[in-house]
Amino acid sequence: MTEAGHALLHYADEIDRTVEAARAEMGEFAGLRRGQLRLGTFPTGGASLMPDVVLAFRARHPEVAVTVVSARRDGLLERLRRREIELTLLWDYPWQQIDDADLTLVRLMSDPTVLLVPRAHPVAGLRSVRIDTLSDQEWVVRDEHPVADVLRRVCGDAGFEPRIAFAANDYQETQGMVAAGIGIALAPRLALTALRPDVVAVPLAGSPKRRILLAHLANRRLSSPAQQAAKVFRSIAKGGTA
Repeated sequence: MTEAGHALLHYADEIDRTVEAARAEMGEFAGLRRGQLRLGTFPTGGASLMPDVVLAFRARHPEVAVTVVSARRDGLLERLRRREIELTLLWDYPWQQIDDADLTLVRLMSDPTVLLVPRAHPVAGLRSVRIDTLSDQEWVVRDEHPVADVLRRVCGDAGFEPRIAFAANDYQETQGMVAAGIGIALAPRLALTALRPDVVAVPLAGSPKRRILLAHLANRRLSSPAQQAAKVFRSIAKGGTA
């Protein structure tokens, strides 16, 4: 495709997104989606914060139909712009903060990075550990995942390159390899709702924290169900703020 073709394709995508968003919003004005709440989440949010929010919201508003979709950040933002969801959980780190004038962002909580070690590991009983004391360790890391970037950054700041022993597909596999002694790992605390009994999460001194955010389109007034859901998000998150 020529350079002009690529430029035209970009405008076509924008037109398609705008048309889909308009159809969704007109459907709401027509009452086609009255009493419906459409939420988005990323996987660790869906395993930790989102279930409590949905349960609390349904207890207060049983007449509202709730749907949730899970995706990575770009997918969630695309669904927001197409009006396929109205509210979504997002996350960012200090070096990669979301800066988007089209979004209204509400900080819900901070999610610290912790160290995962086997229960018999020498640091398992410590109140906290510094990353610079772990330069001789081998690591299990999520392959092509933000936590891999966190590991490289914190180790680089401490003056060493982490030796990767295993690339895992998810946090349960990460825990399994840690339990087996293949290596130690980093994980956000929200990813550890189902921590194995043979794995210990040790606080990491000076660990980077990601912001957990609630987002919606800045130029769109929230529906009544979404306004109530936002209050539930803030209430649930307040009880778990790090």
